[in-house]
Amino acid sequence: MNKVLFIEMGMGVDLHGQDATTAAVRAVRNAIGHNSLPGMRGLLPDGDMANMKVELTLGAPVPANEIDVEQVKRTFPYGQVTVRIVPGGLLAKSGVVLPDKGDKNDDVIIINAVVEVGM
Repeated sequence: MNKVLFIEMGMGVDLHGQDATTAAVRAVRNAIGHNSLPGMRGLLPDGDMANMKVELTLGAPVPANEIDVEQVKRTFPYGQVTVRIVPGGLLAKSGVVLPDKGDKNDDVIIINAVVEVGM
């Protein structure tokens, strides 16, 4: 990315089921869900949103291979998305195991997201 235009942060949680991908998708939605970029088309080459670059960094308390990166990328409506996963986030305890919710244990997965958008 040559020029960063904005940065947003978000947090996502999977309370039951220990699904890191669910937490990552929620973190991205939290970061981008309250934004509108109406001037972006005017800044991008040819006004094409496909030229927008998105760099996503996820802080995760689980190994990177537990996150379906392609599913997380589909959360973004536009752009060329790259994903980097680093150690971070938080693994907490819910205090309860609910097998009917897919729980294997009482872990709560919390993931942080930093979304950089530019060109």
